[in-house]
Amino acid sequence: MTTLREYLSGNTCEDDLITLIELIANQANPIRRAFLTNQSYADTENVYGEVQAELDTWSDIHLTEVLEASGLVCELASEEKPEVLRFPDAHADYAVVMDPLDGSSLIQINLTVGTIIGVYDNGNALSKGRDLRAAFYMLFGPMTVLTLSVGNGVTTFYLNDEDQYILMEENVTIPEGNLYGSGGLRPDWPDYQRTYIEQIEAEGGKNRYTGSFVADFHQILKYGGLYCYPALKSKPNGKLRLVYEANPIGYLAEQAGGAISDGTRCLLDVKPEKPDHLVPIYVGSKSMIKKIEAIRNV
Repeated sequence: MTTLREYLSGNTCEDDLITLIELIANQANPIRRAFLTNQSYADTENVYGEVQAELDTWSDIHLTEVLEASGLVCELASEEKPEVLRFPDAHADYAVVMDPLDGSSLIQINLTVGTIIGVYDNGNALSKGRDLRAAFYMLFGPMTVLTLSVGNGVTTFYLNDEDQYILMEENVTIPEGNLYGSGGLRPDWPDYQRTYIEQIEAEGGKNRYTGSFVADFHQILKYGGLYCYPALKSKPNGKLRLVYEANPIGYLAEQAGGAISDGTRCLLDVKPEKPDHLVPIYVGSKSMIKKIEAIRNV
């Protein structure tokens, strides 16, 4: 039985990084408990004009306070904040990017949601995804599952009754499956997206889409296939965020032998222009990513 700390200590992680990863991972129980008392929607909108669930706001405030108090984080970029926060009293150079609660609209119907985290060791939250030091997410489903990479493959852990993360599987790889999930309404898809999905369906692709990015990616990690949220006629830059969503998930996908793209290029090589940089996203099995790039790069 290998704990999260034992795994990190055996993977040449510096002490401060181990402490930071454990600190964030240990917020799973407080966030999960907050589901019971934060079920409704707040009377506020985030920077994207989306109505915030109470738990979005609660999780953002909670994690921000924990990270600032740690002294380990000098910059923090959150999907729920319009600007990057800077903590001048930090004694380490870690920058954290986070989606405090992805899929929060599904809480009221008790579907799986999660928290997405990326960690840089260069003090710059607006770095390329390629420069991440670690990426992980906590998935709140029947179990609380931590999916993590520190640059040496992908490993999953479960949270046991003693509040310890116990290793489930090392060296997780994305198989070449045929599941797919695509955001956006079909009438709003560009022609190339319609061609792409029709090709996948003709080859036996099965549609699996919940509206929770982290949950939909987790099933792709397990069974193979593709998650995408394309550019739309009404949203030509896509809907998902490079900094908080694409980069951490894309890092995990690549570490698991998969890939991430905007349809023409690897998103991990794109320098964020601003905290709310929007991008189309295709992430999953390598063969699936090659298909969309072949259609787009003609």
